[in-house]
Amino acid sequence: MTMASSNDIASSPRATVRIPTASGDEIEAWVYRPRGEGPHPAVVMAHGFAAVKAGGLEPFAERFRGAGFTAVAFDYRQWGGSTGEPREEASVPRQGQDYRTVIDWAMADPDIDEAQIFIWGTSFSGLHAVEIAATDARLRGAIAQNPLVDGLAGVKMASPTHVLHALAVGLLDRVGSLFGRPPRYVPAGVGPGEFGAVSNMEALAGLDIIRPKDGAQWYNRVAARSLLGIGFHRPVRKAADIRCPILLVVAEHDTIAPAGPVLLIAERAPRAELVRSRGDHYDVYQGGEDYDNVVTVEAEFLRRHSR
Repeated sequence: MTMASSNDIASSPRATVRIPTASGDEIEAWVYRPRGEGPHPAVVMAHGFAAVKAGGLEPFAERFRGAGFTAVAFDYRQWGGSTGEPREEASVPRQGQDYRTVIDWAMADPDIDEAQIFIWGTSFSGLHAVEIAATDARLRGAIAQNPLVDGLAGVKMASPTHVLHALAVGLLDRVGSLFGRPPRYVPAGVGPGEFGAVSNMEALAGLDIIRPKDGAQWYNRVAARSLLGIGFHRPVRKAADIRCPILLVVAEHDTIAPAGPVLLIAERAPRAELVRSRGDHYDVYQGGEDYDNVVTVEAEFLRRHSR
């Protein structure tokens, strides 16, 4: 693992670290450390489907740092600043492993309080936040922002024609990978009538939100094989196993992550807290209609549930 020096950390609110994985690849993370002596509580964060940390996580991380938390925002392997091939392939199991790897790293950091680690996920990464909250007793709490918590319900939001097209292209890509062929890429977000991972006006409008503003490389694409098997991932079924406090943010007009399964978690998780957000799936990000309200509620949740 390589890391910026303590002098660099003191002079800059953000340091870049590279965290090794069992596969030999490295996860790139941005670490935002608050002022004052530690150890501090921490929030481990990753972006949603086909998005990278440079595409909108910094405003949340900065707000959490200002509230006294070390924010650790990372890219999954094969994405953004992290290594791994082929590029832009999304794997639910692998992404879950990456979250746990970064949690392990945070627990070993002497400036982080290992008893006060929270997980934060948005959209597709909300799936991981809920899954890990239900299975990792080390967590102090979790935040799931407009999360996809039932892959099957998410698949059903698309038309049967779109689902069959995605299945066919995904299978062709998967078979090709067995013969060492490069991935077949499909757009991650497109407008109505076009083919991509998500096809509606909300997905199209959201591209301006999640596109990095700092010149970081990002492509609106995902390996077609990534579309296979999403419907089998349904952490909503583990709601009753979530023993830590969990904050669930649900947008009023979300056409990407269905709200119904999230409301079931709010009913079944013993310590769940529910917040209704104005606007659509992307209005929780900076520049959106409800960003200020949502990030304030999230920071307050973190403070309230930390020692």
